[in-house]
Amino acid sequence: MNSANRVSSRKAHLAPSAAALLGQASSVAQRSGRSDLVRRLANAQARVDDPRIRIVVVGPLKQGKSQFVNSLLGLDVCSVGDDETTAVATVVQYSETAVAELVLAEPGAAPVRVPLPLEELMGITPATPRAEGREVLRVEVGVPSPLLADGLVLIDTPGVGGHGNPHAAGTLGLVTAADAVLVLSDSSQEFTEPELGFIRQIVSLCPAVAALISKIDLYPHWRQILEADRAHLLRDGLDFPLIPISSVLRSHALRLEDKELDAESGFSDLYRFLRDDVVARVESNTRRAVAMDVRSTAAHLTLELGSELAALRDPATAQAAVAGLQRARAAAEDLHKKTSLWQQSLGDGIADLAADIDHDLRDRLRRITRQAEATIDGGDPGKEWDVLGEWLEREIGTAIGDNFVWAHDRGQWLAEVVAQHFSESGHVALPHIDVADTDGVLEPVGALSDLESGRIGITQKVLVGMRGSYGGVLMFGLITTMMGMALVNPISIGAGVLLGTKAYREDKQAQIRARRAEAKMLVRRFADDVGFQVGKESKDRLRTVQRVLRDHFTDIAEQALRSINESLRATQDAAQLESSEHAARISRLEADMRAVAELDELAATLIGEDLAPAEAKANTV
Repeated sequence: MNSANRVSSRKAHLAPSAAALLGQASSVAQRSGRSDLVRRLANAQARVDDPRIRIVVVGPLKQGKSQFVNSLLGLDVCSVGDDETTAVATVVQYSETAVAELVLAEPGAAPVRVPLPLEELMGITPATPRAEGREVLRVEVGVPSPLLADGLVLIDTPGVGGHGNPHAAGTLGLVTAADAVLVLSDSSQEFTEPELGFIRQIVSLCPAVAALISKIDLYPHWRQILEADRAHLLRDGLDFPLIPISSVLRSHALRLEDKELDAESGFSDLYRFLRDDVVARVESNTRRAVAMDVRSTAAHLTLELGSELAALRDPATAQAAVAGLQRARAAAEDLHKKTSLWQQSLGDGIADLAADIDHDLRDRLRRITRQAEATIDGGDPGKEWDVLGEWLEREIGTAIGDNFVWAHDRGQWLAEVVAQHFSESGHVALPHIDVADTDGVLEPVGALSDLESGRIGITQKVLVGMRGSYGGVLMFGLITTMMGMALVNPISIGAGVLLGTKAYREDKQAQIRARRAEAKMLVRRFADDVGFQVGKESKDRLRTVQRVLRDHFTDIAEQALRSINESLRATQDAAQLESSEHAARISRLEADMRAVAELDELAATLIGEDLAPAEAKANTV
């Protein structure tokens, strides 16, 4: 059973070719004195050297996520049980020896790592004594698994969709930085509407998604469930693989070394998805990113070297070239100023985005609150408070997820808008906006408070009735005594019964009105707490987006300005160069131009596309 060893081996073939290309480009940039381009290529090299492929495992409660991770690795690293056992995210990656750490929030400082004994790994909870009262952000586990040796990282997330749905926002934050997402749903029933809503959010954030229909060993009708799930996805316009699996069969297959049982478990199809859809896609994206960095470097160097070479070959055109470069420098300086149009677009875009996201969140919470209040007014909230609470928290969790997805999409749109200001510099790569690091940001929100059920015993009912009937018995008894009857007689007793029943009903309605008012207050307070905390998280994410976009486009503006300045300097120096040195300098420049052109061709070959040559791109830098 060597399928695991073949999942991520393709990524290893990319590193040597990309590293060699980046090394050659860095050497040429170093010879030209372009330290800024050298730093850019070093950052690209760091991305190539990082082989990690992040796979996030998500799904509702009790769907077998942790057991799936254990079966996939052939090791027991995640808690398994009948109740919600994964309360914090567990990051599983390769290590030569088995180790575990708790990552804890430290107010006002970087997260703290605390060693965790492996024997305590299965029972870890947010209230673990090892946290010493601090919030547990995640558990990081290193294991010597062949599947993880080439950089695969598995992230087991807490279940979403249960009472309170407390983990949805944090899970969606992890998804934005994931290379692939595996959604688990067991084969006991078809996709529910909340599951489909969560899946739609996942697909909006990550392009590589597969749904694993688990526990097929327990439910003979799993094929009908699989077809029903396909119909739901088709109806919603969602297209991604559905893979039936059995973690139990997989574990038995590993223990017995039974290939037929392993094939029946469905894990072979999962490996095929990871290899062909996930690893291949990551490799393609890395190739394209490396090619774009190298070709951009080639364009900058071509502009500088080509300007000097043209001036040396034809001194008569040097003056015209200088004038053209001076105009280009003025345009590049405008991009570099803090008052440039792209800076204004970024600032205005972030402000508009913050206002729109806050309004969208408030509008969603307000509509949910109104629906909850209408439900409360339609009955006695005390009897159905648990059901109403679960519905409220599920709807609010869905609203937060939709707001998060919308904010992510708007952030990508803003990056494209800002990039349009650099259109004259040719194709500008958009930065990867990673807002998944929610350490210290996702503070817990208190659960919905309890509400009295309003149920009273028979004794209390009798006492309420007696308090109401006392006045009726006394009043009608006194009237009947004038007629020669006793104080307590059938008429006074009947009047007491009627008035007591009326008093009981009025008391019951008053208690219901009081519970309705209290329930509405609790709903509003809960929605307000959620809005306050999520609003802070949204603002923190937007500040991160603003910093990422600002730094990215500032680097582009600085590189363009420096390329033009270097080209202008080289062109002016060429006019003052001694005639005896012309031939040698032209020879060196031609050699460097050939090296740059070769780099450009190699970069185009790396991604298998016939892109515009660097000389053509340099004319627009």
